[in-house]
Amino acid sequence: MGSTDLAIVLASALLHAGWSVAIKASGDPLAFNVLQWLAFSLALVGLAPWIDLHALPGEVWWLLAGAGVAHGVYFYWLSRAFEHGDLSLVYPIVRSTPAVLPLFAIPLLGELPSPGGVLGIAGVVVGIWLVQGSGRLHARDFGATGLGFAYLTLGATVAYSLIDKQTMTLMAERAPVGPLPWAFVYMLLLSALSGGVLLPLALRARGLRALFRAGHGLFGRAALAAGVSGLSYGLCLMALETSDASYVVAVRQTSVLFAAILAVPLLGERVGLRRALGAIATVTGVAMIALWG
Repeated sequence: MGSTDLAIVLASALLHAGWSVAIKASGDPLAFNVLQWLAFSLALVGLAPWIDLHALPGEVWWLLAGAGVAHGVYFYWLSRAFEHGDLSLVYPIVRSTPAVLPLFAIPLLGELPSPGGVLGIAGVVVGIWLVQGSGRLHARDFGATGLGFAYLTLGATVAYSLIDKQTMTLMAERAPVGPLPWAFVYMLLLSALSGGVLLPLALRARGLRALFRAGHGLFGRAALAAGVSGLSYGLCLMALETSDASYVVAVRQTSVLFAAILAVPLLGERVGLRRALGAIATVTGVAMIALWG
């Protein structure tokens, strides 16, 4: 990975960690994410005059549909994970994509991890096991509701990461039409489409009145968080145009460390020695993947 892409993805990771803290601190992650979707949709409407949908390759629309489903369930499951678990517990699991992505990137994208990359993946897995428990690790730790949603979120992340790489490879072959880079056009369209999945799930879980009450007064913060999320994701997509998905996703997982640091002063969470060691192991594994993968 080149130095420019590395810097871009590290900036994306920091922004993503701040976004995750904002969701957890909102008091109602599900309502907050629904409001973020609304903010993205309004942004898409406002920017529509500068987006030429006819310039998109035909294959991209099928990929957008699949990614929209993956993102919709991602936002829903992430919200439920944050409702039932601490940020320092849930977030490293959600961001452990490097441990799983190569299993699919090898046959689907032709990305073969090196021995150093395999060691890095092992480091990530060990870190996750350390982060999940406190004191002695019991089997029931892995069946908690928050962790179940975290695992589902991880699966959705792997799915949309694979689709994102395929999409950005296709779009990079064409010069962007208008002032917006392809990465941000794709991000806006994808965010709007994800509402087709997120909204029904949210309404089924809460109902319209409950969501409205929970979201009252949160739109300003949700819109700001949506802007941070959009910038973070757009930067990640830009890096995917020229770098392997395994490397981009791995470096972005340094957001685990940023989130653990932010959770202490902003959320009052106690990370503890075990979780701190787990976060360090996760980040070390990620660094090995980025440097030697």
